[in-house]
Amino acid sequence: MEKAFEFMEGMRRYPLDECGEPLVSLREGLEGAEVVFSDTLLNDTFSRLYWVRAGIVAPLRDAAREMNERGWVMKIEDGYRSPEMQRAQSHDSRIFRRILQKILWELHGEIPSPDFMLRRLSALIATRCRVGTHISGSAVDISILDRHTGTELDRGGAYLEMSELTPMASPFPTEAQRQNRQAITDIMHRHGWMAYPYEFWHYSAGDVYAESLLRSGRAARYGAVTFDGSEITPLSHEESDVLLEPVEFYRDRIAAELRLAVSEKPKRL
Repeated sequence: MEKAFEFMEGMRRYPLDECGEPLVSLREGLEGAEVVFSDTLLNDTFSRLYWVRAGIVAPLRDAAREMNERGWVMKIEDGYRSPEMQRAQSHDSRIFRRILQKILWELHGEIPSPDFMLRRLSALIATRCRVGTHISGSAVDISILDRHTGTELDRGGAYLEMSELTPMASPFPTEAQRQNRQAITDIMHRHGWMAYPYEFWHYSAGDVYAESLLRSGRAARYGAVTFDGSEITPLSHEESDVLLEPVEFYRDRIAAELRLAVSEKPKRL
């Protein structure tokens, strides 16, 4: 988790030269490949926005077609997120509680400081637009289904697994599960989509993650943007590098979750 935080900090400094490329709908752009889209709401509130930058749609379609040839179907779990949608991730009690539980285990029951909670949460939820590649319109979260049975390919956990199984190179999945992760990643890489090392479902292209992981020496061309349904507005470096929630937010959330845990604890007879 600390390595993931350090990765995110590095991404804040990675060169970015926004190209201004528009967002396009994946529902239209992936026609010609057999894909499915999740019908879940983000944080039980927001409809998913299945849009990404125009220049990376065709490579994603080609990756989906290669998966079809292998007998798989790509399931798109998430695409572009607005800053408001990304902020809501930190407010999701299920995610926050799960990460807090892991931190309490890591610290042997010691209550984490707000700064420490922020460090750990930042590994799995972008806490600044600058490093939120969903906000750049350059990332997708995917699951993979068997084309004939519709069952999900076993990667050691389902989408949004929050445990020691979450990092792509986690040693805890079985050999078969690791092979599935690698086979999916190999296909995505062949079509220019790079795997985020700390979530086995997240892939991106053309952004700070991808160019850094490729060691391309190129500046990223996709940065954080807002989107009104037709046009994008790039965020400035200063706007995108501000924490989506102040450190005090994490202090208050920790206290609230701990109070809730005490109130829900079964009472002794």
